[in-house]
Amino acid sequence: MVQKFSYNWLCEYLGEPAPAPSVIADLLTKHAFEVEGIEEHHGDTVIELKILPDRGSDCLCHRGLARELATLLDVPLKHDPLETEVTIKETNEINVSIEDFASCPRFTASIIRGVKVGPSPAWLVAQLQAIGVRSINNIVDATNYAMFALGEPTHAYDAGKFPKTDGAYNFVVRKSNPGETVSLLAEGGKDENRIVTLRGGELLIVDGTTNTAVGLAGVKGGRYAGVDSDTTDIIVEAAHFEPGLTRRTARGLGIVIDASKRFENEPAQTLPPLVQQYLIELITKVAGGECVGMVDVHETIKIPQPVKVNPRTVCALLGVEIPKDEMVTILRRDGVMVVDEGEHLVCTGPHARTDLNIEADFIEEIGRIYGYHHVVSVVPEPVPLTEFNKHHIYAEHIRINLVNQGFTEIITTTFRNQDEIGLQSSMASDKCFIRSELTSSLSDALTRNAPFTDLLGVSDTRLFEIGTVFTRHEGVVAEHISLALGVRLKTTGYSGKEDKILTEALASLAADLGVSLEWNIVDAVAELNLTTLIETLPDVHQYDAVAKLPDVTYQPFSNYPSVTRDIAMWVGEGTDVRTVETLLRAEAGSLLVRLTHLDTFTKDGRTSLAFRLVFQSKEKTLTASEVDDRMSVIHDACAKASFEVR
Repeated sequence: MVQKFSYNWLCEYLGEPAPAPSVIADLLTKHAFEVEGIEEHHGDTVIELKILPDRGSDCLCHRGLARELATLLDVPLKHDPLETEVTIKETNEINVSIEDFASCPRFTASIIRGVKVGPSPAWLVAQLQAIGVRSINNIVDATNYAMFALGEPTHAYDAGKFPKTDGAYNFVVRKSNPGETVSLLAEGGKDENRIVTLRGGELLIVDGTTNTAVGLAGVKGGRYAGVDSDTTDIIVEAAHFEPGLTRRTARGLGIVIDASKRFENEPAQTLPPLVQQYLIELITKVAGGECVGMVDVHETIKIPQPVKVNPRTVCALLGVEIPKDEMVTILRRDGVMVVDEGEHLVCTGPHARTDLNIEADFIEEIGRIYGYHHVVSVVPEPVPLTEFNKHHIYAEHIRINLVNQGFTEIITTTFRNQDEIGLQSSMASDKCFIRSELTSSLSDALTRNAPFTDLLGVSDTRLFEIGTVFTRHEGVVAEHISLALGVRLKTTGYSGKEDKILTEALASLAADLGVSLEWNIVDAVAELNLTTLIETLPDVHQYDAVAKLPDVTYQPFSNYPSVTRDIAMWVGEGTDVRTVETLLRAEAGSLLVRLTHLDTFTKDGRTSLAFRLVFQSKEKTLTASEVDDRMSVIHDACAKASFEVR
């Protein structure tokens, strides 16, 4: 995910003097993230970074990135809001009921009374605008600021719009019912309601008194208790929602915003009360008011667990020798608690990091902080080949045979919109099944490529594919490698004449393999089970394919259509074909991409030569008049050479 960071904001955590933005960008590039860009913004410098998925839980915020920079620079943070003690008192004015703690492991809510909603102070507006966030009012801006500061989304409700039961506000966190609706806050400054009808199973935050949905948990707040200019008392929510459920809800409803993206990346379950304390201080600073107290509802909180790391494994996996003491120093710089038990280091990650769970995670941390530039490339010593992949060798053998016969290998997609075996979760609506054969894809490819025969200078289109297919027999899914090949002679589709070419190609392949093959040819396409065929072939003990394919030089092709013209002419006796080709190339100019000699015809002592010219531009679609003008030049040149154009 690409995220903008304010240099001035980072400096608040790093302290002064902090490295220049260019130094920070270079440091992050070498050890952590890709830098997408750096630009000046009204006295600030904005650094745009591509945060990797495994670090989205802690580095999609300024505190997280500052913590990362402090590790790389080996300096302490000036201050860290996530390493403080929560001092907010409890309140009995809020009741929270969570129906499924797996979906919502933790929910905190606090009350702030006596706020004054209005414009945000200039410094807050400037900080948000620097990273591309529009200012709304001091309460909403404070919640956005806290999210971009600490990585935990929060939401503020107007407490005056909630009814009370027995003197308390009531929140319920539950799954939605099919057909249930929720009115969400509008986006982009729009005022109209946004009513969303739910499919059922989405996580909702509900007013327990009226059973009214007040927000889509982890995705977007509702209009039921939206903060406005008349608001004086607010309820601040900070919670943890299951990332998979949040992602399915956000993507399924098409509501993917900054908050949902952060919940998708699973911020730490320890954050909500810490963020509450940070946000309460911020709101009372910019909007006044006083915090009444907070309620914190949870069962077991997920915290980092100790992991054993073997220093020998670290060196073996990274390919570089690092002293154990230096490993310990690196990890402690990263905020990891390390206990040296001799053979192992027992490592426990910081509470804000949810990505350090197994030994390989800590090895990766050691490697990137130590610096990949220390890893030296080593050419391995050659060892004799003792095992031979029978399938690979015979498949390569078949490839070379077919290429030598003029076939071109293609690779088509495994996914389809209809077939025997469906997928439980597909990438797109037209990719819900996996293929059971190659024939249909190959036939489509033949039809699409047949019009390019003139451009390629061939008389027909010959394609083959070697790929995995999936079938179901008596409820059991099986897979095997299949081989399909086919031929097309005409652009109008199958003509029947292709079968002869295909039969000859199959006979040549069978003779090359030393077997007798039975094929079912349908519309000049044949397919067989290659896995079964190879199992019947002799074992191989050395790699001795028919021949190596010749070196090929590739060049970019044009995206624009080609135009074909034929020309035939009577020439003088003894005129060499190459002489005429030289003239045609010279007069056709740079737009000529293919010249093919079609035939030589002799009648009554006269010789006629016929050629096909293919024109194409890499910059535009050629018009018929442009090509006709070039052909007129060619005709004039032929006449001057005493060639009579027919």
